This record gives sequence, structure tokens and C-alpha cells, in this order.
Amino acid sequence: MPKILVIDDDQDLLLLVKQALTRDGYTVDTALSSQQLTASACRFYQLLLVDIMMPGEDGFAFCQRIRREFDGPIIFLTAKTNDAALVRGLGLGGDDYIKKPFSLAELRARVNAHLRRESRQPLHAYERSGVLFNLSEKKAYVKGKSIPFTKGEFQLAAHLAQHPGQVYTKEQLYEAVFGFDASGDDAAVTEHIKNIRAKLKEFSLAPIVTVWGVGYKWQKEEVFPTY
Repeated sequence: MPKILVIDDDQDLLLLVKQALTRDGYTVDTALSSQQLTASACRFYQLLLVDIMMPGEDGFAFCQRIRREFDGPIIFLTAKTNDAALVRGLGLGGDDYIKKPFSLAELRARVNAHLRRESRQPLHAYERSGVLFNLSEKKAYVKGKSIPFTKGEFQLAAHLAQHPGQVYTKEQLYEAVFGFDASGDDAAVTEHIKNIRAKLKEFSLAPIVTVWGVGYKWQKEEVFPTY
């Protein structure tokens, strides 16, 4: 059964979240601060729920510190309403965020959706526009060199690439990738797409097209050379 770590300086919130997720069968540990948590310790967990505004080390700094070694989803818990601040966290390696106050039903749905995605083990790979997507490894390569996608970025890019030429709205992408449809998640998709484009640009690739007023699509394969 997956193990989850919840980090928040609100003891009452930690108790509520732990009770809710424990009822779903997860093993849940809690911490009031991230400062003493090492990346190695976090490897024992399949998902992290992290408050952004904490004394000492905030959630953004913690995410940035462990992300290179922790491979699972990181979901931010935040009272911030500024989209610029929220998408910054996604740019640092976060996969999703839940705005406070949130319902326990929403929390459980988000956590379940992310862990469902983690448990799937596709056995095939495919190449689009010069990018090789290895779905069993959840990694992407260009000419044998790994693209440093986060999990959320990989899932978004892989989904678009699997259906070249098909246009998706931000809401459809969020639901397809994370399995949970909710309002207010446009910023998460937008930031992930921005990061994907920046990382592909390092390889002189630009296969993701914005369809103004609608969403995004991956250009049809014949437009870009494959290797």
C-alpha cells in the first residue's frame, strides 16, 4: 500500500488529512516542518503533500531541494491565490496544488488520481517528432539523451504526443493526465506546457502548438524529423 508524507505546520490539519487518507487504506506519516527531512528519507514515500507557507524552509525550497532524488508526485497545499506564485512551485518540480480551504473529498480524489497514474505500468514506447517516450520508464529521450521532465511534464507531453494533431483544452489535459477534473487548474497545465517547451527547445524541437482560444496540440509527426 502506498505511503504518503504530509508536511504542514498546522497540527489540526495534519490530523484531519491523516485520518481521511488512512481511511482510504494509505499509510500516512506527518511532519510539522520539512527542515529535518532528507531526500533519502522521502524516497520511502510514493507521494508528498507539502504546505507552501511554513516557517524556516517553505514548501517551494523543500521541493527544489529534494526533487532531483525524489521521483514521486508532490502536491502543494496552499492558501495562496496568486497564480504566479502557484505556477512557480510547478516550475520547481511540483506536480499539482490544492488551494486551502479544501474539502477532504477533493483531497482524496486528487491523491487517488495521482497514485493511480503512478501505479500504471505501460509496456510500450513510441517516438514522435524526434522524441522517444519510454512509458515503462516514464522518461523521454532525444538521440539517446534524457529530457529532464518532471512526472507531470512527462505525462502531459506523452499524452499530447500519443495523439498528434488532436487539440485538447486545458481542462481535458488536466483530467486525462491527473484523472481529476476541477476548476482553477488552468495555471497548472499552462506552467507544465511552458516547462515542456523550454526543455524541448534545448534540443531545437518545438512540436507543441497553441490553438488560440482552445488549447494545445502536438504537431503531426511528419512536420518534424525523427531520429
